[in-house]
Amino acid sequence: MIPLRTAAVALLASSLPLAAETPRIAVMSAFEPEWISLQADLENAETQTVNGTKFITGQLSGQDVVLFLSGVSMVNAAMTTQLALDHFDIDSIVFSGIAGGVDPALNIGDVVVSENWGNWLETAMARKEGDEYVLPGFLSSPFPNHQMFFTRETTVASDRGEPETRFWFPADVNLLKVAQQVADETDLAACNDANECLDQAPQIRVGGNGLSGSSFMDNAPLREWMSDTFEAQVVDMESAAVAQVAWANQVPFIAFRSLSDLAGGGEGENEMGVFMSLASENSAALVKAFLAKLPE
Repeated sequence: MIPLRTAAVALLASSLPLAAETPRIAVMSAFEPEWISLQADLENAETQTVNGTKFITGQLSGQDVVLFLSGVSMVNAAMTTQLALDHFDIDSIVFSGIAGGVDPALNIGDVVVSENWGNWLETAMARKEGDEYVLPGFLSSPFPNHQMFFTRETTVASDRGEPETRFWFPADVNLLKVAQQVADETDLAACNDANECLDQAPQIRVGGNGLSGSSFMDNAPLREWMSDTFEAQVVDMESAAVAQVAWANQVPFIAFRSLSDLAGGGEGENEMGVFMSLASENSAALVKAFLAKLPE
């Protein structure tokens, strides 16, 4: 049986530019800073717009790529990922972005390449009965709740067979191996363009769990619950959605997330406004090194 994605690409090929027929790595970003940093090193750039989304094809670190912005939020990320898969011949998906740190052992500026991604806001909001929050009898959750929040699994269809109910969506094992090689060889910047510097050199961690949800996270109790319940390292607003679309289409996926803040775990105001640029540059730099390490 021909996979649906392959059939769709074949049907569209006759009406699309030659760039759409070339196998490419999709390199996604949520925000402009990563997008700009990645474009700076792109060779033979050509731009086309599909349904309002700008796609730029070319070569980056020796690889044929297509760059585009996911947009912020799970829905935008899922929509643009599927749009790219439907209009280009995508070999794999690489996400470059920022995130909030959940693991107390991590610091701002560190880059995390998670092995699994889940949507923590796939939830049921329970009613309160006495001192407890209780789900209706026809619903369940595999995780301990945080007050009214009961995170649930989701059912996803794919060509694998019957729809599958799951919470975690994995990054590709082979891509993770390459990421670990790059991590062992790469040093990250500790200061931004305004010469505002981190207290310690940023580290790269490959493996572990990442969470996503369409809510900006700046809440210490929720952060602690995420760390304890999911053994999560980071939280963002897109990666799990992209991981789910990649899983459904059976396309290899990996995400590089640099910590711009501590998701509510720091003292005082959220740190993202100060360190977003540094985190973006570090994530983009690591992605470019990762692409260069991949076989051509």
